[in-house]
Parts: sequence; structure tokens; C-alpha cells
Amino acid sequence: MTSTTCPRPLNHIGISVPDIDRAIAWYAEVLGYRLFSGPFDLVASPPAQAQFQDALGERCKHVRIAHLSTGGGVGIELFQPVSPVSLPDVTDIRFDQSGPFHICVTDPDIDGLISKIVATGGSQISEVWDDRPPSGIYRMVYCRDPFGTIIEIHTHPYEIVQGWRVGNEVKENTEEFTTLETQNE
Repeated sequence: MTSTTCPRPLNHIGISVPDIDRAIAWYAEVLGYRLFSGPFDLVASPPAQAQFQDALGERCKHVRIAHLSTGGGVGIELFQPVSPVSLPDVTDIRFDQSGPFHICVTDPDIDGLISKIVATGGSQISEVWDDRPPSGIYRMVYCRDPFGTIIEIHTHPYEIVQGWRVGNEVKENTEEFTTLETQNE
């Protein structure tokens, strides 16, 4: 028997930051995300202590949390560890550890967003690459926010950028993706 599982929408992404107030301001200014809840403190104390430590572990005693809305309806939940405090930033991309290692946003003005990230304390950590050679239209880059989170930027939506590949091969019939491109441009 074959069953079809409907795709579950992504609800939110949690990002740890060392300074939640600076992070709220940065994500609003640079990516246009809007604060809709918080920041507020969660402290491991009764009556919520059991749930709090069940979810975050017994080491976690106090965090500050804020919720931001993005352009696509997916939320960003910012966490500032207070006790214990944030660990120092790492400089390499931790692609070799399980779990999320970056977020990705779409912006047709990739150069403008790179400039804004760099001007506000972030950094560009890769070259801007042509993601569907030799087009020169589909571009991507990796940056880092001032708090250590890797932000990948693409000029086009995910299905368009990634949908033309099958393993290491290029799809023979890209008509459906050309239709998506026309609808999204």
C-alpha cells in the first residue's frame, strides 16, 4: 500500500544569539522581520520548570526569547541563553554536525543584501556564485549575521534554484520549472 504524506509547513526556526535586543534590531533592519512577541524571560522555576527543562535540558536555567515573523509566514524564535551564557562564536561553518547549520533567504537584489549585512556588522563568507551555470541569473552566497548564524542568500525561490537537478544530472524536461520561474518573476 502506498500512502501520500502531505508536506508539513515549516512553523519556525530557533536561533541562539548572545544579545537578543541587538538581534531583534538587526533582523528587523536587515531582513525586514517583525517582532510580534517578546522579548521575555523564561526561568526554570515552578510551575513551568518540568516542561522547561524537559524541552531545553537541566543545564538551562534562564533564557530570553523573542518571536519574529518573516515574509513567508515562517517564524524566527530568537533565544538568548542567560544561564548558562552563550558559548563563543565559531568561525567555520559546522556542516559536519547534525542539525541545522544555516538559514536561507531569497532576495533578487543579492548584492544589496550583502552590502546591508556587511554594513550592519555581519560578513560575507563566500563569493557570489552562479548557481545554475552558465546562466549568470541564478546567484547565491553565504554570509554570517553579527551573532554567528550562517545566512545563505539566493536570488530565486528554492524550487526554481534546486528543482532542475536529479542527483548529479540535469533534468531533461525543465518545462515545469520554467513555468514556476515565469510565475515568480
